[in-house]
Amino acid sequence: MSEHEPVVLDGESLTPEDVAAVARDDREVVIADSAREDVRESRARVEDVLDSNETVYGLNTGFGQLVTERVPESERERLQTNLIRSHASGVGRELERAEVRTMLLTRINALVKGYSGIREVVVDHLLTMLNRGVQPVVKSRGSLGASGDLAPLAHQALVLLGEGTAEVDGERLDGEAALARAGLEPLSLGAKEGLALINGTQLTVGLAALCVVDAERALRGADVAGALTTEVSMGTTAACDPAIQDVRPHAGQAASARNVRALTADSEIVESHRNCDRVQDAYSIRCLPQVHGAARDAIAHLREAVEVELNSATDNPLVFPGSAVDDRASGTESVGVLSGGNFHGAPLALRLDYATNVLTDLAAIAERRVDRLLNPNLQEEHLPPFLTPESGVSSGYMIVQYSAAALVNENRSLGAPSTDSTPVSGGQEDHVSMSTQSALNARTAVENALTVVGIELLCGAQAMEFVDDALAPGTGTDAAYDAIREHVPPLDADRPLHRDIEVAAELVATGRLDEVVGHACDDPIT
Repeated sequence: MSEHEPVVLDGESLTPEDVAAVARDDREVVIADSAREDVRESRARVEDVLDSNETVYGLNTGFGQLVTERVPESERERLQTNLIRSHASGVGRELERAEVRTMLLTRINALVKGYSGIREVVVDHLLTMLNRGVQPVVKSRGSLGASGDLAPLAHQALVLLGEGTAEVDGERLDGEAALARAGLEPLSLGAKEGLALINGTQLTVGLAALCVVDAERALRGADVAGALTTEVSMGTTAACDPAIQDVRPHAGQAASARNVRALTADSEIVESHRNCDRVQDAYSIRCLPQVHGAARDAIAHLREAVEVELNSATDNPLVFPGSAVDDRASGTESVGVLSGGNFHGAPLALRLDYATNVLTDLAAIAERRVDRLLNPNLQEEHLPPFLTPESGVSSGYMIVQYSAAALVNENRSLGAPSTDSTPVSGGQEDHVSMSTQSALNARTAVENALTVVGIELLCGAQAMEFVDDALAPGTGTDAAYDAIREHVPPLDADRPLHRDIEVAAELVATGRLDEVVGHACDDPIT
């Protein structure tokens, strides 16, 4: 898909890259005609059940522990409105613009699968809000990841009613005024529509999609930084020989080893000490393929779940053709309404916690390589203490390792929310996933890992200044060095380094490092 083409929502093909493009780059979104037809058919099924006067959860009953309370037709609109109002009880910091946009996008895609029973006009309101930059103000805490991300999605849905608060073009407005800016009128919700808007894992999966994109960039960046460190510390790439990987054929391990070899191709630095006395490198260099590779495999496992979840129906109940369900379903002869648990975030929460752990380890091994470049007790003889030409008078890069260590420590403290569960709703919802906190933690972990990788790149580039100028680096590592030096000059004298760190981390996080290095290498960096 071209970067100028709209993202087409059909409920089947949304990717993490699409989510990032819409959330961060404001890519236009359209709905496939076939998906619109699915939405209309699903709503017709809801109307059929309502006409039959059958008692069906979510259509004409209360919610949660109040499931046994039947709601008369005259009160159904108020029921849906009250549902949104009462569930907008989030707390904590407000979600960032990109985070809110992931919720809007992924909620639309789930609705257009055609199992939620919502009217097309509601979907179109959400689509217009997304494309015209109406950003609901959403609190980040309050979701337990079952029955989905209720509180955040309710804050989002409030704006559809002309209530709540939204930002448009940097101005904060009440919901009605924000809708007016987009040429929309507030909506009155029909039966089932309140539930369809707030039942689902959309905050979790939206954050997870961004995490996948960012984590994969961190992984490629870590391979680049590790290859650069291997070179400037006079390490060997022998540990990346395909023969080693072939006898332990983990896909991620092979990919990272292949990347290091491609990045250091034609390196005179590596060749210069082929027959030196050092028998083995430290683990942080020698075991790079194994550690980076394990992280790769874990993030691939998360991507698999995210791609499924992005294109799933996750609200409750779900509305099916009568022929698609057995006779235990509620509804009518032609319509089956099933209550289930697709809103439960466990498939994401468990893998997000796993991702947090592996991103912590990725940052930890990068920090250890940073220490080997800086530490006078560990570094090679050609490198001055803390990579400054005036050791003692100047501290050089001493404190950037402190920052890396602090970020690794923060990642280690994040824990595993998916292993906890607090019963709610009078015991009806007695096992919840905590998937949203898992997603927020994973976002923190990946941001920290990107920064630590950026720090390693900075130190690797500075260490290159002390390598014999007559020795050419590898094609990929040379490109990485140039990319750093385009924005960050060598450290000849002490200066504040916080901006240098930000620039290096951004180089990785935006994918710019991928582009530069990819163009330089004969073999693709994956």
